[in-house]
Amino acid sequence: MRTVIAGGGLVGLTTAASLQLIGHEVTVLEQAPRVRAAGAGIGLWPNALREFDRIGVGADVRGMGGEIDAWFFDAAGRPLRTPGHHESDHQFLLVPRPGLNSLLADTVGRDRILLDARVTGYTERESEVVVHLAGGAELHADLLIGADGVHSRVRAELVPGSAATAHAGHYAWRAVVPAGDERPEGTVLTIGRERTRGGYARVAQGRTMWMVNQFDAGPLTGTKRDRALRRARHLAEAGWHDDLLEMIATTPEEAILENAIMLVPPLSRWTSGRVALVGDAAHGLSPHISAGGTLGIEDAGVLRASLAAGPDTARALARYEDARTARFDQVREHAAAVEHATGAAEFAQRYAAFSHWMLSTAPTT
Repeated sequence: MRTVIAGGGLVGLTTAASLQLIGHEVTVLEQAPRVRAAGAGIGLWPNALREFDRIGVGADVRGMGGEIDAWFFDAAGRPLRTPGHHESDHQFLLVPRPGLNSLLADTVGRDRILLDARVTGYTERESEVVVHLAGGAELHADLLIGADGVHSRVRAELVPGSAATAHAGHYAWRAVVPAGDERPEGTVLTIGRERTRGGYARVAQGRTMWMVNQFDAGPLTGTKRDRALRRARHLAEAGWHDDLLEMIATTPEEAILENAIMLVPPLSRWTSGRVALVGDAAHGLSPHISAGGTLGIEDAGVLRASLAAGPDTARALARYEDARTARFDQVREHAAAVEHATGAAEFAQRYAAFSHWMLSTAPTT
């Protein structure tokens, strides 16, 4: 089957490698001039790592990441864990995004990735789908996968009026910096005042990732560093997180990523007869549940299993859509519960409930 995948990020490349396992002839379209990764590091839960094992890169992914045993803290540094939850509900792998994307590109085959290739739309016919590119070029395929993020052009064509919307007032700041004398085990996540959360963790040998996010952030003034530091002070009481404050204060301005959080609304459909959405294109979420990448990788595995089961593409895509939309109805409920938790202890409890549900109900395809 000739399959075109719009988007050469984490989920697009994983989907390409996964579909190659069942004989698809894949072409990945990446609008950037090189394979790149937006962001610093990504947390991968066991349900994502199982899919990497299937495509043959699980050991490599584990080798480039660091195991995180997540503890939550309040702004004074008091550790929090919810009784009744197993340690596995708090454990994930933190991996640097650039290295992961490079590994996946090599797995797919660099010759299968077209760079500077921006999708502008598509025409779906009974026997094929024609993918239109900027500049007038066209690709003819049997299947088109939209893995082109929250601002997906494929989604805009499939579901008109589904543009991503701002998660009003929600911003995130993060960077990867050389490791210093901060706690090597990190702080993972502190729940502070003014609806602010953040912390840091080792993302690779000699490298540490810090992050701060705030709901209802209010006006943004000063430099990116000023804005991140102002929010980080909501996480620091009685000397707790002095290392985070120092880390941010010494991060070069150009190394700091600042993002207004965008959300994809629930969609009336994810698929048609020859088109399907995966990852953020289908369900762009707030990063406060730290599972968007993992759930997008789940998409790749469920899509592969549905297509492998046959008997035809349209019915396979319909099965994929039914399975994933039902799961994401519940994901959104958990995400809302975590977001609106009152205080650090309730946040920890609701997050543990989400991670336990996600892991215990993950697809096994």
